Amino acid sequence: MEQEVSYEIRFADQDEWEEAIGLAWKTFLEFEAADYTQEGIKSFEDFITNSTVKQMFIMGIYQMMAAYDKGKIVGMITLRNEMHISLLFVDKNYHRRGIGRALIEKLADYVEDELGKSRLTVNAAPYGIDFYHKVGFRDLGPEVWQDGIKYTPMEYILTGKRHVKGPGGGLTDNLNRLC
Repeated sequence: MEQEVSYEIRFADQDEWEEAIGLAWKTFLEFEAADYTQEGIKSFEDFITNSTVKQMFIMGIYQMMAAYDKGKIVGMITLRNEMHISLLFVDKNYHRRGIGRALIEKLADYVEDELGKSRLTVNAAPYGIDFYHKVGFRDLGPEVWQDGIKYTPMEYILTGKRHVKGPGGGLTDNLNRLC
């Protein structure tokens, strides 16, 4: 049985960019790079190291939430254009503990409640497709190859308290306890 992890989820501070992007790069290389061409790996690296993207984060245009365990970033999710998940990565030592799901739910609450949007979109990498389906995303079209990157466009419809599964058993209860 895996040990339960206690963590918090919040918007990342400006000085946490490098740590979060480092986690994304390390996790990408370990779990996703095998599904990409060399061009795709380079495209991904160019994106996460792009100074314009970092500047957009600093300005609050490109937003990032992170999951923290004792102050260490163990998961991260980014939002662009107020409704598109651009990056979602969880440290391999924290996989299958609900962190990815919790990051999506926390971001979904923000997108719906604060930004007034009714859906989230993502271009899911092959490694993440099953995960996104399990948390409620649906395919918008067939798999796409672009700049050496393979992905499936997906969406998640936000419908109020979509994540509540009943008293004591919903994600909301777990998020309130953990976050």
